[in-house]
Amino acid sequence: MSEPTTGGGLPVLQYWLEQTLSPQGLSIWQTLNHHSACLSCAWGTGGQKGGFVNEAGEYLQRCAKSVEAIAAELQPAIPPNFFSQVKLNELQQLNSQQCDRLGRWSYPLIYRAGADKYQRISWEEVYQIATSALRQPPERIASYSSGRSSNEAAYLLQLLFRALGSNNLADCSDLCHAPSTIGLKQVFGSGTSMVSLEGLQHADCVVLVGSNAPANHPRLMNELIKIRDKGGKIIIINPQLEIGLVKFASPAFPIKSLLKGGSEISTLYLQPIPGSDVALFVGIQKSLIEQNLLKTDYLQAYTEGYQAVLDYAAQTSWADITATCGLFQEEIEEAAYIIGTSGRVVFAWAMGITQQRNGVHNVHSIANTALITGNAGKLGAGTMPIRGHSNVQGFGSMGVTVHLRAEIQQALAQLLGHPLSNTPGYDTRALIEAADQGKIDTLFCLGGNLYAANPDLTQAQRALSKIDTIIYVATKPNLGHFHGLAKQNTLILPVFNRFENPQPTTTESGNNFVRLNDPGRSHLQGANAELVSEVELLTELADRLLGETPINWRKLQDTRYVRKLITKTIPGYQQIEKMEKTKEEFTIDGRIFTEPKFATPSQKAQMFVTPLPKLSLPTKSDFGLPEDVPGIILILGTGRSYGQHNTVVYRPYDKYREMPHRHCILMNINDINRGGFSEHQRVTVKGDAGILDNIEIIAGGMREGAAFMFYPEANILFKADIDPDSGTPAYKRVPVVVYGGESQ
Repeated sequence: MSEPTTGGGLPVLQYWLEQTLSPQGLSIWQTLNHHSACLSCAWGTGGQKGGFVNEAGEYLQRCAKSVEAIAAELQPAIPPNFFSQVKLNELQQLNSQQCDRLGRWSYPLIYRAGADKYQRISWEEVYQIATSALRQPPERIASYSSGRSSNEAAYLLQLLFRALGSNNLADCSDLCHAPSTIGLKQVFGSGTSMVSLEGLQHADCVVLVGSNAPANHPRLMNELIKIRDKGGKIIIINPQLEIGLVKFASPAFPIKSLLKGGSEISTLYLQPIPGSDVALFVGIQKSLIEQNLLKTDYLQAYTEGYQAVLDYAAQTSWADITATCGLFQEEIEEAAYIIGTSGRVVFAWAMGITQQRNGVHNVHSIANTALITGNAGKLGAGTMPIRGHSNVQGFGSMGVTVHLRAEIQQALAQLLGHPLSNTPGYDTRALIEAADQGKIDTLFCLGGNLYAANPDLTQAQRALSKIDTIIYVATKPNLGHFHGLAKQNTLILPVFNRFENPQPTTTESGNNFVRLNDPGRSHLQGANAELVSEVELLTELADRLLGETPINWRKLQDTRYVRKLITKTIPGYQQIEKMEKTKEEFTIDGRIFTEPKFATPSQKAQMFVTPLPKLSLPTKSDFGLPEDVPGIILILGTGRSYGQHNTVVYRPYDKYREMPHRHCILMNINDINRGGFSEHQRVTVKGDAGILDNIEIIAGGMREGAAFMFYPEANILFKADIDPDSGTPAYKRVPVVVYGGESQ
């Protein structure tokens, strides 16, 4: 593999060409132009302005991620006789990519305890088993969901479970951006981005933290290129040197991409110790004080608690700050100077910030820095978490959360005609722990891959095996369908994807923009296919469980009526009821702050002191190894490859990191030498929960002491620390020992 010098560019164009010339090429292009939101990240492409158009009306806003997701959904159905021939133990040998490439689910299946195969089942038997399973005590039923579904399906899911008396509405966001939602709501009264796409385009500086945007949110790169072109600055903060964050070639800028080799992205690239972001931002705050770059009048007028934050930063020594984050004081001072002298700064981040033991503190420290410089509550400035899943934010808006807003709780209670249960619900990690303790009888999974998304896959599999009935609602197979099996019955229910739904639906982008998805038709419809929409599935279950009082569930099979209920009960969504008629998409009220009046009771931002984290490393003996065993202790971060979306792997290699397959560990060359290894040597990696053998060492752009492996394969290694304020696991700071020879 030749060493890449630019992200994006010709490999992206080559992939597009290959897909266009494939047998599915015409269908891919038709789907790309379909008026529906992209299946990939939450950047907001698609909708009523056209498949390639973003919410600002700009064209050429599709990426390779879109093509990968669409191509996977356009696969043929799994043959009708497949599961009569293939045993479960054979399916359990498949990796994520092989699972995905089996094809589309098109008929319901059941795996019964003691069997060796999945079996086809009728929809009537599905409803009988499912309704019986959901009639268990409300504290013993739970759901888990992902962001691939519509707002309408999300709303019905939470309404059904709350009508049944359960608040156990775990969601994939619990494993990623929950610290953003919680932290931002505490500071600003709203847990989403305060920056619209239009607002971002007015910024003259972006601080991008803990994000591999070129792989996971490629359309964001177009905005960063435009900011650089007008003389703006981009500060990248990431322990890993990502090629695409240094230079990126976007097909939206063909002259730059083809003739100039791409566009420069980073003005300043900082590589702190994983998990030390609070120290870095406290250091930036300290330097802003010392350089007299504070906005004191702003702090006095629009914030509360600022003096304690300033005092803490001023009193924290540079020695403690630099020792904790591993950066030079001069680097931090340069970042502070760029931020403090820029007119409009957007602070953006992804899971490098949130998937930490102190994720909420990380978010607070970023918000504090924005406020100290007056960069919140004006056009072109503010805080912007970057959601990696297409409608994950919409699920939270619809009430699929264990942290339900009081006004939504009251509105739902009025709709249902009785108070909602006050029993706290299980978030995702709490759900796994409860299942492991035998406290869950029934689990309903609306999309997602609960098994593979969790740390400690051994525990995840064990916990799921203690649940009597698991219902998986999905479009394609994933690892969880073959490893996350229930004690008695495991059901797999096939549904239409977003661009196949027979009725209009809606989704929400990460910048609070609601998009309308036109109806579509599935290529699978025919004699052998038995797919239903998620809306039909949920309303049929609800009608059988609850009848017609006080809600006529069968009427809600028409998504127009679901949107009417959303209008009545979800704040900021009043315009959704008219969307099908007007085709007008909208930005949700009360979330984009272009003046410093926030959604807190006082309308002032609330600032919180963020203590420096106490970071330490275990010893080899902590892993059960003698101290004299040759090897090295590293801090591992897990993440996606460039050919991957969440747990779904489309391509096994990662060209930009030069990782040729999924069983690699990316290390700094100095760590390779310090550990007594050589590049491409096969080693053992051990965490606090498991071991992986035969892992190939790849030298790459990691800071010393840090390493990278692919998710979900590496999840077997670790239990993960949990952020006590959000319940999110610390996937980005996992101590491991790397050593040679056989596993111990």
